[in-house]
Amino acid sequence: MLIIEKDLKKLPRNSSEEFLYHYPVMYKEVIHILEPSSKNIFVDCTIGVASHALKILEKLPAYSTFIGIDKDKESLNLAAERLKNIKDKRIILVKEDFRNLDKILKNLKMEKADAFFFDLGLSSFQLSSASRGFSFSKEGPLDMRMDKDSFLCAYDLINNLSEKELCKIFQKFGEERFSKRIAHYVVEKRKKQPIFTTTQLRDLIIEAVPKKRVFRIHPATRVFQALRIVVNRELDCLEEGLRKAINFLSLGGRIVVISFHSLEDRIVKHIFKEYASQKIVRILTPKPLRPSAQEVEENFSSRSAKLRAVEKVK
Repeated sequence: MLIIEKDLKKLPRNSSEEFLYHYPVMYKEVIHILEPSSKNIFVDCTIGVASHALKILEKLPAYSTFIGIDKDKESLNLAAERLKNIKDKRIILVKEDFRNLDKILKNLKMEKADAFFFDLGLSSFQLSSASRGFSFSKEGPLDMRMDKDSFLCAYDLINNLSEKELCKIFQKFGEERFSKRIAHYVVEKRKKQPIFTTTQLRDLIIEAVPKKRVFRIHPATRVFQALRIVVNRELDCLEEGLRKAINFLSLGGRIVVISFHSLEDRIVKHIFKEYASQKIVRILTPKPLRPSAQEVEENFSSRSAKLRAVEKVK
């Protein structure tokens, strides 16, 4: 499970020659709220390719401990490559789901941490890789697994679930208005042959939705979101991981979560309110922070980001 600091240089390079830059969404707000310059143990629960981590490590005090967690091995390899030249901090990278924060910290013999950070968005690296199947803009297999060691992929859902089950997934996890029509089209199409690729599914969705309707986002966006959430059990993981982070947070420590759709934000909001009502945390963001107009202009994918934060008081 663990990739510790002595192993960083041994990690293989990613197959791509050039590193694809990932914009660290709202990193100035993250640093302002989490105050890494005063933290000894900092946990990045979704390190990805270390774009936020590099900004945070600039501010962490010398000889502090930085723990980076991700269940995507390819992203973790890139993170290790980018962080290998940082010498004055103890860096520990862990391939694991952040829902197992208790297991991770206990294995490291750590009882508390001073800060937890969650960035719930997909990285540009993941979206740009057609073989991962996250994007409908490039042809690739219907995969969508963040952890390639997991057994369930989007192909299994699309080609095996009933029309009713697919409809429920598209409704519940994608908030898709035309979920019933899309589910029906999927089932009818797969009777002739299985649906193998992202572009096959994308084109099927375009065919299923009303032709005269004007869409604010691409018609396939919500279905792909729903499938990704179910494949990776994202909402269950978020709730479990966030509760564990609060339990392991030191007095005066802080948690920041950046979410990108209403289902995630709702979970974060309700959990923070629950613990605030028990006087365990203090909510630092009564209303979620949003990216500035300048940031949205520079990085359009940040437009839907919402940042919420709490501080441990009990």
